[in-house]
Amino acid sequence: MASRFSGVLQLTDLDDFITPSQECIKPVKIDKVDSSTGAKIKIQDDGSYIQIQEGGGIQKLKKVEISLSDCLACSGCITSAESVLVTQQSQEEMIRVFEKNKQLHVDGKSDMAKLIVVSLSLQPILSLAVRYNLSPDETAHKLSGYFRMLGADLVLDMVVADDFALLENQREFVERYRAAEEAANSSEFLPMLASSCPGWVCYAEKTHGSLVIPHIATTKSPQQIMGSLIKDHLARELGRTPDSIYHVTLMPCYDKKLEASREDFTNQQLHTRDVDCVITAIELEQLLQRDNQSLASMDSVQLDFPWSKTLPSNSALVSHQGSGSGGYADLIFLHAARELFGNSHPDLQYKSLRNPDFREVILEQDGRILLRFAIANGFRNIQNLVQKMKRGKSSYHYVEVMACPSGCLNGGAQVRPQDGSSPRELTMRLEAVYESLQKQVPEENHTVQELYSTWLEGAHSDKCVAMLHTKYHSVEKMTTALNIKW
Repeated sequence: MASRFSGVLQLTDLDDFITPSQECIKPVKIDKVDSSTGAKIKIQDDGSYIQIQEGGGIQKLKKVEISLSDCLACSGCITSAESVLVTQQSQEEMIRVFEKNKQLHVDGKSDMAKLIVVSLSLQPILSLAVRYNLSPDETAHKLSGYFRMLGADLVLDMVVADDFALLENQREFVERYRAAEEAANSSEFLPMLASSCPGWVCYAEKTHGSLVIPHIATTKSPQQIMGSLIKDHLARELGRTPDSIYHVTLMPCYDKKLEASREDFTNQQLHTRDVDCVITAIELEQLLQRDNQSLASMDSVQLDFPWSKTLPSNSALVSHQGSGSGGYADLIFLHAARELFGNSHPDLQYKSLRNPDFREVILEQDGRILLRFAIANGFRNIQNLVQKMKRGKSSYHYVEVMACPSGCLNGGAQVRPQDGSSPRELTMRLEAVYESLQKQVPEENHTVQELYSTWLEGAHSDKCVAMLHTKYHSVEKMTTALNIKW
Protein backbone atom coordinates (compact mmCIF):
# COMPACT_ATOMS: atom_id res chain seq x y z
CA MET A 1 0.00 0.00 0.00
CA ALA A 2 1.32 3.43 -0.86
CA SER A 3 2.42 5.62 2.00
CA ARG A 4 -0.19 8.14 3.11
CA PHE A 5 2.23 10.33 5.03
CA SER A 6 2.20 13.89 3.76
CA GLY A 7 4.19 14.80 0.70
CA VAL A 8 6.52 16.94 2.78
CA LEU A 9 7.81 13.72 4.37
CA GLN A 10 8.02 11.81 1.09
CA LEU A 11 9.51 14.36 -1.28
CA THR A 12 12.72 15.13 0.56
CA ASP A 13 16.26 14.20 -0.38
CA LEU A 14 16.23 11.45 2.21
CA ASP A 15 16.24 7.82 1.13
CA ASP A 16 12.91 6.00 1.20
CA PHE A 17 13.78 2.43 2.19
CA ILE A 18 11.10 -0.12 3.06
CA THR A 19 13.40 -1.28 5.92
CA PRO A 20 15.36 0.90 8.35
CA SER A 21 17.91 2.87 6.37
CA GLN A 22 21.67 2.60 6.53
CA GLU A 23 21.71 5.74 8.64
CA CYS A 24 19.86 4.15 11.55
CA ILE A 25 21.61 5.32 14.73
CA LYS A 26 19.94 3.25 17.45
CA PRO A 27 22.58 1.33 19.44
CA VAL A 28 21.57 -2.27 20.10
CA LYS A 29 23.07 -4.46 22.80
CA ILE A 30 23.01 -8.21 22.16
CA ASP A 31 23.72 -10.39 25.17
CA LYS A 32 25.87 -13.36 24.24
CA VAL A 33 27.21 -16.32 26.14
CA ASP A 34 30.91 -15.79 26.86
CA SER A 35 33.15 -18.27 25.11
CA SER A 36 36.91 -18.58 25.30
CA THR A 37 37.09 -20.27 21.91
CA GLY A 38 34.77 -18.01 20.00
CA ALA A 39 31.45 -18.71 18.29
CA LYS A 40 29.88 -18.71 14.84
CA ILE A 41 26.79 -16.81 13.75
CA LYS A 42 24.39 -18.52 11.32
CA ILE A 43 21.34 -17.13 9.52
CA GLN A 44 18.29 -19.38 9.64
CA ASP A 45 15.78 -19.85 6.80
CA ASP A 46 13.30 -17.57 8.58
CA GLY A 47 15.88 -14.76 8.73
CA SER A 48 16.68 -15.19 12.42
CA TYR A 49 20.23 -15.41 13.76
CA ILE A 50 21.69 -18.16 15.96
CA GLN A 51 25.03 -18.33 17.71
CA ILE A 52 26.69 -21.76 17.54
CA GLN A 53 29.04 -22.44 20.44
CA GLU A 54 32.20 -24.51 20.21
CA GLY A 55 30.64 -27.30 22.24
CA GLY A 56 27.57 -27.48 20.00
CA GLY A 57 25.29 -25.28 22.05
CA ILE A 58 22.92 -22.93 20.21
CA GLN A 59 21.64 -19.55 21.31
CA LYS A 60 19.01 -17.66 19.32
CA LEU A 61 19.94 -13.99 19.08
CA LYS A 62 17.43 -11.20 19.46
CA LYS A 63 16.41 -9.27 16.38
CA VAL A 64 17.02 -5.55 16.29
CA GLU A 65 13.77 -3.76 17.08
CA ILE A 66 13.42 -0.12 16.09
CA SER A 67 10.43 1.86 17.30
CA LEU A 68 8.74 4.82 15.70
CA SER A 69 10.26 7.02 18.40
CA ASP A 70 13.73 5.87 17.34
CA CYS A 71 12.94 6.82 13.76
CA LEU A 72 11.85 10.29 14.80
CA ALA A 73 15.24 10.76 16.48
CA CYS A 74 17.14 9.78 13.34
CA SER A 75 18.07 11.67 10.20
CA GLY A 76 17.68 8.58 8.03
CA CYS A 77 14.53 7.02 6.60
CA ILE A 78 11.34 8.86 7.51
CA THR A 79 8.74 7.51 5.11
CA SER A 80 8.06 3.85 4.32
CA ALA A 81 10.17 2.62 7.23
CA GLU A 82 8.11 4.61 9.72
CA SER A 83 4.96 3.48 7.95
CA VAL A 84 5.94 -0.12 8.63
CA LEU A 85 6.77 0.62 12.27
CA VAL A 86 3.51 2.32 13.26
CA THR A 87 2.16 -0.75 14.99
CA GLN A 88 0.77 1.00 18.05
CA GLN A 89 -0.99 3.61 15.90
CA SER A 90 -3.26 1.29 13.89
CA GLN A 91 -6.94 0.46 13.93
CA GLU A 92 -5.98 -3.16 14.69
CA GLU A 93 -4.24 -2.09 17.90
CA MET A 94 -7.21 0.08 18.85
CA ILE A 95 -9.65 -2.81 18.34
CA ARG A 96 -7.36 -5.10 20.36
CA VAL A 97 -7.52 -2.69 23.32
CA PHE A 98 -11.30 -2.38 23.00
CA GLU A 99 -11.72 -6.19 22.99
CA LYS A 100 -9.32 -6.68 25.90
CA ASN A 101 -11.24 -4.08 27.91
CA LYS A 102 -14.56 -5.79 27.19
CA GLN A 103 -13.15 -9.15 28.31
CA LEU A 104 -11.91 -7.66 31.58
CA HIS A 105 -15.43 -6.42 32.32
CA VAL A 106 -16.87 -9.85 31.47
CA ASP A 107 -14.32 -11.56 33.74
CA GLY A 108 -15.26 -9.31 36.64
CA LYS A 109 -11.95 -7.44 36.52
CA SER A 110 -13.34 -3.99 35.75
CA ASP A 111 -10.82 -2.41 38.10
CA MET A 112 -8.08 -3.47 35.65
CA ALA A 113 -9.88 -2.05 32.60
CA LYS A 114 -8.82 1.19 30.94
CA LEU A 115 -11.03 4.24 30.70
CA ILE A 116 -11.23 4.65 26.92
CA VAL A 117 -11.60 8.24 25.71
CA VAL A 118 -12.00 9.16 22.02
CA SER A 119 -11.37 12.71 20.77
CA LEU A 120 -12.83 13.73 17.40
CA SER A 121 -11.09 16.34 15.26
CA LEU A 122 -13.34 18.44 13.04
CA GLN A 123 -11.68 17.75 9.66
CA PRO A 124 -12.27 13.96 9.62
CA ILE A 125 -15.81 14.51 10.89
CA LEU A 126 -16.49 16.63 7.79
CA SER A 127 -14.76 14.10 5.55
CA LEU A 128 -16.97 11.29 6.85
CA ALA A 129 -20.05 13.55 6.67
CA VAL A 130 -19.54 14.00 2.93
CA ARG A 131 -18.70 10.30 2.48
CA TYR A 132 -21.92 9.10 4.14
CA ASN A 133 -24.15 12.02 3.08
CA LEU A 134 -24.77 13.21 6.64
CA SER A 135 -24.72 16.61 8.30
CA PRO A 136 -21.63 17.38 10.43
CA ASP A 137 -23.64 17.14 13.67
CA GLU A 138 -25.25 13.86 12.60
CA THR A 139 -21.80 12.50 11.76
CA ALA A 140 -20.39 13.46 15.16
CA HIS A 141 -23.28 11.76 16.93
CA LYS A 142 -23.02 8.65 14.72
CA LEU A 143 -19.29 8.48 15.46
CA SER A 144 -20.07 8.76 19.16
CA GLY A 145 -22.51 5.86 18.82
CA TYR A 146 -20.02 3.79 16.83
CA PHE A 147 -17.14 4.25 19.27
CA ARG A 148 -19.42 3.52 22.20
CA MET A 149 -20.50 0.32 20.45
CA LEU A 150 -16.82 -0.61 20.21
CA GLY A 151 -16.40 0.04 23.93
CA ALA A 152 -15.46 3.71 24.40
CA ASP A 153 -16.41 5.30 27.72
CA LEU A 154 -16.25 8.95 26.58
CA VAL A 155 -16.39 10.54 23.11
CA LEU A 156 -15.49 14.24 22.88
CA ASP A 157 -15.04 16.92 20.27
CA MET A 158 -11.87 19.03 20.32
CA VAL A 159 -13.20 22.59 20.44
CA VAL A 160 -11.64 23.27 23.84
CA ALA A 161 -8.20 22.09 22.63
CA ASP A 162 -8.57 24.04 19.37
CA ASP A 163 -9.33 27.24 21.28
CA PHE A 164 -6.45 26.71 23.69
CA ALA A 165 -4.10 26.31 20.71
CA LEU A 166 -5.37 29.48 19.04
CA LEU A 167 -5.23 31.60 22.19
CA GLU A 168 -1.71 30.44 23.05
CA ASN A 169 -0.54 31.08 19.47
CA GLN A 170 -2.01 34.59 19.62
CA ARG A 171 -0.25 35.32 22.89
CA GLU A 172 3.01 33.83 21.67
CA PHE A 173 3.01 35.88 18.46
CA VAL A 174 2.47 39.18 20.30
CA GLU A 175 5.32 38.32 22.69
CA ARG A 176 7.65 37.48 19.80
CA TYR A 177 6.71 40.64 17.91
CA ARG A 178 7.45 42.84 20.92
CA ALA A 179 10.72 41.00 21.58
CA ALA A 180 11.71 41.55 17.95
CA GLU A 181 11.02 45.28 18.25
CA GLU A 182 13.34 45.51 21.24
CA ALA A 183 16.09 43.33 19.75
CA ALA A 184 18.80 44.50 17.40
CA ASN A 185 18.17 41.49 15.18
CA SER A 186 14.44 40.98 14.72
CA SER A 187 15.01 37.93 12.49
CA GLU A 188 15.82 36.00 15.65
CA PHE A 189 12.14 36.05 16.62
CA LEU A 190 10.23 36.43 13.34
CA PRO A 191 8.71 35.02 11.28
CA MET A 192 6.75 32.80 13.64
CA LEU A 193 5.80 29.57 11.89
CA ALA A 194 2.81 27.36 12.65
CA SER A 195 3.43 24.31 14.85
CA SER A 196 0.19 22.37 14.48
CA CYS A 197 1.24 20.30 11.42
CA PRO A 198 3.50 17.38 12.48
CA GLY A 199 4.56 16.61 8.92
CA TRP A 200 5.96 20.12 8.55
CA VAL A 201 7.58 20.01 12.01
CA CYS A 202 9.22 16.63 11.39
CA TYR A 203 10.53 17.83 8.02
CA ALA A 204 11.92 21.03 9.58
CA GLU A 205 13.67 19.14 12.36
CA LYS A 206 15.33 16.67 10.02
CA THR A 207 16.27 18.85 7.08
CA HIS A 208 16.65 22.47 8.24
CA GLY A 209 17.40 22.24 11.96
CA SER A 210 18.65 25.40 13.63
CA LEU A 211 17.63 27.61 10.71
CA VAL A 212 13.92 26.95 11.11
CA ILE A 213 13.26 25.40 14.53
CA PRO A 214 13.64 28.65 16.56
CA HIS A 215 10.88 30.17 14.43
CA ILE A 216 8.33 27.39 14.97
CA ALA A 217 5.71 28.28 17.57
CA THR A 218 6.18 26.41 20.85
CA THR A 219 2.42 26.00 21.31
CA LYS A 220 1.35 22.37 21.09
CA SER A 221 -1.04 21.21 18.39
CA PRO A 222 -4.70 20.74 19.38
CA GLN A 223 -4.17 16.96 19.38
CA GLN A 224 -1.44 17.16 21.99
CA ILE A 225 -3.25 19.80 24.04
CA MET A 226 -6.17 17.38 24.06
CA GLY A 227 -3.75 14.74 25.29
CA SER A 228 -2.76 16.99 28.20
CA LEU A 229 -6.40 17.70 29.00
CA ILE A 230 -7.24 13.99 29.09
CA LYS A 231 -4.15 12.59 30.81
CA ASP A 232 -3.71 15.42 33.32
CA HIS A 233 -6.91 17.36 33.97
CA LEU A 234 -9.51 14.66 33.33
CA ALA A 235 -7.43 11.98 35.04
CA ARG A 236 -7.22 14.12 38.19
CA GLU A 237 -10.93 14.96 38.08
CA LEU A 238 -11.82 11.26 37.89
CA GLY A 239 -9.24 10.17 40.44
CA ARG A 240 -7.30 8.14 37.87
CA THR A 241 -3.67 7.84 36.86
CA PRO A 242 -2.69 8.76 33.28
CA ASP A 243 -1.74 5.17 32.45
CA SER A 244 -5.24 3.95 33.36
CA ILE A 245 -6.69 5.97 30.45
CA TYR A 246 -6.48 4.90 26.80
CA HIS A 247 -6.78 7.99 24.62
CA VAL A 248 -7.71 7.67 20.93
CA THR A 249 -7.85 10.58 18.49
CA LEU A 250 -9.54 10.71 15.08
CA MET A 251 -7.35 12.79 12.77
CA PRO A 252 -7.12 13.89 9.10
CA CYS A 253 -3.59 12.65 8.38
CA TYR A 254 -1.12 9.88 9.15
CA ASP A 255 1.49 12.42 10.24
CA LYS A 256 -0.46 12.80 13.49
CA LYS A 257 0.68 9.27 14.37
CA LEU A 258 4.26 10.54 14.25
CA GLU A 259 3.37 13.42 16.53
CA ALA A 260 1.66 11.21 19.11
CA SER A 261 4.77 8.98 19.22
CA ARG A 262 7.22 11.76 20.11
CA GLU A 263 9.12 11.27 23.38
CA ASP A 264 8.16 14.86 24.30
CA PHE A 265 4.56 13.71 24.72
CA THR A 266 5.33 10.59 26.76
CA ASN A 267 5.19 10.11 30.51
CA GLN A 268 8.45 8.21 31.03
CA GLN A 269 7.66 7.22 34.62
CA LEU A 270 4.27 5.71 33.83
CA HIS A 271 5.19 4.57 30.30
CA THR A 272 2.13 6.18 28.77
CA ARG A 273 1.58 8.67 25.97
CA ASP A 274 -0.72 11.69 25.99
CA VAL A 275 -2.32 10.18 22.88
CA ASP A 276 -2.16 6.39 22.83
CA CYS A 277 -3.58 5.75 19.38
CA VAL A 278 -4.35 7.85 16.32
CA ILE A 279 -6.73 6.61 13.68
CA THR A 280 -7.84 8.46 10.59
CA ALA A 281 -10.98 8.96 8.56
CA ILE A 282 -9.87 6.50 5.90
CA GLU A 283 -8.99 3.86 8.51
CA LEU A 284 -12.38 4.28 10.14
CA GLU A 285 -14.03 3.84 6.75
CA GLN A 286 -12.01 0.63 6.31
CA LEU A 287 -13.19 -0.65 9.69
CA LEU A 288 -16.81 -0.07 8.71
CA GLN A 289 -16.32 -1.73 5.33
CA ARG A 290 -14.63 -4.72 6.96
CA ASP A 291 -17.71 -5.27 9.13
CA ASN A 292 -20.15 -4.50 6.26
CA GLN A 293 -21.49 -1.50 8.16
CA SER A 294 -22.31 2.09 7.30
CA LEU A 295 -21.80 5.05 9.57
CA ALA A 296 -25.29 6.21 8.62
CA SER A 297 -26.78 3.09 10.27
CA MET A 298 -25.13 3.72 13.66
CA ASP A 299 -27.07 4.91 16.69
CA SER A 300 -26.77 8.63 17.41
CA VAL A 301 -25.31 9.46 20.83
CA GLN A 302 -24.56 12.93 22.17
CA LEU A 303 -20.93 13.84 22.65
CA ASP A 304 -19.62 14.04 26.21
CA PHE A 305 -18.58 17.30 27.86
CA PRO A 306 -16.50 16.58 30.98
CA TRP A 307 -14.74 19.95 31.25
CA SER A 308 -17.30 21.92 33.22
CA LYS A 309 -20.38 21.42 35.34
CA THR A 310 -22.03 24.05 33.16
CA LEU A 311 -22.93 22.56 29.79
CA PRO A 312 -22.57 24.85 26.74
CA SER A 313 -25.86 26.30 25.56
CA ASN A 314 -25.19 25.10 22.01
CA SER A 315 -23.75 21.63 21.52
CA ALA A 316 -23.53 21.91 17.71
CA LEU A 317 -20.15 21.59 16.01
CA VAL A 318 -18.33 24.86 15.35
CA SER A 319 -15.46 25.96 13.15
CA HIS A 320 -13.21 29.02 13.20
CA GLN A 321 -12.87 31.96 10.89
CA GLY A 322 -10.21 31.38 8.24
CA SER A 323 -8.70 28.28 6.70
CA GLY A 324 -10.01 24.76 7.19
CA SER A 325 -6.76 23.97 9.01
CA GLY A 326 -8.00 25.88 12.05
CA GLY A 327 -7.86 29.53 11.02
CA TYR A 328 -4.47 30.27 12.59
CA ALA A 329 -3.36 33.01 10.19
CA ASP A 330 -6.72 34.83 10.32
CA LEU A 331 -7.21 34.77 14.08
CA ILE A 332 -3.60 35.60 14.98
CA PHE A 333 -3.66 38.46 12.42
CA LEU A 334 -6.87 39.90 13.88
CA HIS A 335 -5.58 39.59 17.44
CA ALA A 336 -2.20 41.15 16.58
CA ALA A 337 -3.81 44.06 14.72
CA ARG A 338 -5.99 44.80 17.72
CA GLU A 339 -3.37 44.17 20.43
CA LEU A 340 -0.37 45.82 18.79
CA PHE A 341 -1.91 48.60 16.71
CA GLY A 342 -5.38 49.19 18.14
CA ASN A 343 -7.04 48.19 14.86
CA SER A 344 -10.17 46.20 15.68
CA HIS A 345 -11.42 45.89 12.11
CA PRO A 346 -8.48 45.32 9.74
CA ASP A 347 -9.08 44.51 6.07
CA LEU A 348 -8.54 40.75 5.90
CA GLN A 349 -8.13 40.24 2.15
CA TYR A 350 -5.71 37.56 0.97
CA LYS A 351 -3.79 37.78 -2.28
CA SER A 352 -2.62 34.60 -4.02
CA LEU A 353 1.03 34.64 -5.02
CA ARG A 354 2.63 31.73 -6.91
CA ASN A 355 -0.50 29.56 -6.59
CA PRO A 356 -3.72 29.39 -4.55
CA ASP A 357 -1.87 27.51 -1.80
CA PHE A 358 0.49 30.43 -1.14
CA ARG A 359 -1.46 33.50 -0.04
CA GLU A 360 -0.59 36.59 1.94
CA VAL A 361 -2.46 39.30 3.81
CA ILE A 362 -1.10 42.70 4.83
CA LEU A 363 -1.98 45.26 7.49
CA GLU A 364 -0.98 48.67 6.14
CA GLN A 365 -1.14 52.12 7.65
CA ASP A 366 -0.03 55.41 6.05
CA GLY A 367 1.79 53.50 3.35
CA ARG A 368 3.75 51.44 5.89
CA ILE A 369 3.32 47.67 6.23
CA LEU A 370 2.68 46.80 9.87
CA LEU A 371 1.92 43.08 9.51
CA ARG A 372 2.53 40.63 6.68
CA PHE A 373 1.04 37.15 7.16
CA ALA A 374 0.92 34.18 4.79
CA ILE A 375 -0.58 30.72 4.37
CA ALA A 376 1.79 28.20 2.77
CA ASN A 377 0.34 24.75 2.06
CA GLY A 378 2.12 21.88 0.34
CA PHE A 379 5.76 20.90 -0.09
CA ARG A 380 6.49 23.21 -3.04
CA ASN A 381 5.41 26.30 -1.13
CA ILE A 382 7.20 25.18 2.02
CA GLN A 383 10.41 24.86 0.01
CA ASN A 384 9.97 28.37 -1.38
CA LEU A 385 9.36 29.74 2.12
CA VAL A 386 12.43 28.05 3.60
CA GLN A 387 14.64 29.18 0.71
CA LYS A 388 13.54 32.77 1.32
CA MET A 389 14.44 32.40 4.98
CA LYS A 390 17.86 30.98 4.07
CA ARG A 391 18.59 33.99 1.88
CA GLY A 392 17.26 36.42 4.48
CA LYS A 393 14.53 37.49 2.05
CA SER A 394 11.45 36.50 4.07
CA SER A 395 9.40 39.56 5.00
CA TYR A 396 6.65 37.67 6.83
CA HIS A 397 5.76 38.07 10.46
CA TYR A 398 3.71 34.85 10.63
CA VAL A 399 3.14 31.91 8.28
CA GLU A 400 0.48 29.22 8.66
CA VAL A 401 2.38 26.21 7.30
CA MET A 402 0.64 22.92 6.45
CA ALA A 403 2.25 19.98 4.67
CA CYS A 404 -0.81 18.98 2.65
CA PRO A 405 -1.96 21.00 -0.38
CA SER A 406 -5.13 22.90 0.59
CA GLY A 407 -4.36 22.19 4.25
CA CYS A 408 -5.93 19.79 6.75
CA LEU A 409 -9.27 19.36 4.99
CA ASN A 410 -7.24 17.64 2.25
CA GLY A 411 -5.18 15.60 4.72
CA GLY A 412 -3.52 12.46 3.42
CA ALA A 413 -5.87 10.21 5.39
CA GLN A 414 -9.16 11.92 4.56
CA VAL A 415 -11.65 9.76 2.66
CA ARG A 416 -10.98 9.90 -1.07
CA PRO A 417 -13.68 10.90 -3.60
CA GLN A 418 -16.33 8.21 -4.18
CA ASP A 419 -18.14 9.72 -7.16
CA GLY A 420 -15.27 10.18 -9.59
CA SER A 421 -14.73 13.83 -8.70
CA SER A 422 -11.20 15.15 -8.30
CA PRO A 423 -9.56 15.60 -4.88
CA ARG A 424 -9.64 19.36 -5.45
CA GLU A 425 -13.41 19.28 -6.06
CA LEU A 426 -13.91 17.25 -2.89
CA THR A 427 -11.76 19.68 -0.92
CA MET A 428 -13.88 22.57 -2.16
CA ARG A 429 -16.98 20.78 -0.91
CA LEU A 430 -15.36 20.25 2.49
CA GLU A 431 -14.32 23.91 2.62
CA ALA A 432 -17.92 24.93 1.93
CA VAL A 433 -19.20 22.70 4.75
CA TYR A 434 -16.51 24.03 7.10
CA GLU A 435 -17.49 27.60 6.22
CA SER A 436 -21.19 26.87 6.84
CA LEU A 437 -20.64 25.92 10.48
CA GLN A 438 -21.20 28.42 13.25
CA LYS A 439 -18.00 30.37 13.93
CA GLN A 440 -16.36 30.01 17.32
CA VAL A 441 -14.52 32.98 18.86
CA PRO A 442 -11.77 31.53 21.11
CA GLU A 443 -11.82 34.48 23.53
CA GLU A 444 -15.52 33.85 24.13
CA ASN A 445 -15.14 30.19 25.09
CA HIS A 446 -16.07 30.35 28.78
CA THR A 447 -14.97 26.77 29.38
CA VAL A 448 -11.44 27.57 28.24
CA GLN A 449 -11.32 30.67 30.45
CA GLU A 450 -12.50 28.57 33.39
CA LEU A 451 -9.82 25.94 32.71
CA TYR A 452 -7.11 28.62 32.52
CA SER A 453 -7.87 29.61 36.12
CA THR A 454 -8.66 26.18 37.61
CA TRP A 455 -6.59 23.60 35.73
CA LEU A 456 -3.65 25.77 34.61
CA GLU A 457 -3.53 28.15 37.59
CA GLY A 458 -3.37 31.18 35.29
CA ALA A 459 -2.53 31.95 31.69
CA HIS A 460 1.16 32.64 32.38
CA SER A 461 1.87 29.99 34.99
CA ASP A 462 4.57 27.33 34.81
CA LYS A 463 1.84 24.72 34.52
CA CYS A 464 0.35 26.54 31.54
CA VAL A 465 3.73 26.37 29.80
CA ALA A 466 4.17 22.70 30.69
CA MET A 467 0.71 21.65 29.52
CA LEU A 468 0.30 23.82 26.40
CA HIS A 469 3.83 24.25 25.04
CA THR A 470 6.64 22.00 23.84
CA LYS A 471 10.15 22.04 22.31
CA TYR A 472 11.51 20.89 18.97
CA HIS A 473 14.82 19.25 18.26
CA SER A 474 17.27 19.55 15.42
CA VAL A 475 18.30 16.12 14.11
CA GLU A 476 21.87 16.26 12.85
CA LYS A 477 22.57 14.52 9.57
CA MET A 478 24.73 11.45 10.07
CA THR A 479 27.87 11.24 7.93
CA THR A 480 29.28 7.74 7.81
CA ALA A 481 30.89 5.53 5.19
CA LEU A 482 27.63 3.58 4.95
CA ASN A 483 25.55 6.49 3.64
CA ILE A 484 27.99 7.86 1.08
CA LYS A 485 26.37 7.82 -2.35
CA TRP A 486 29.05 6.56 -4.73
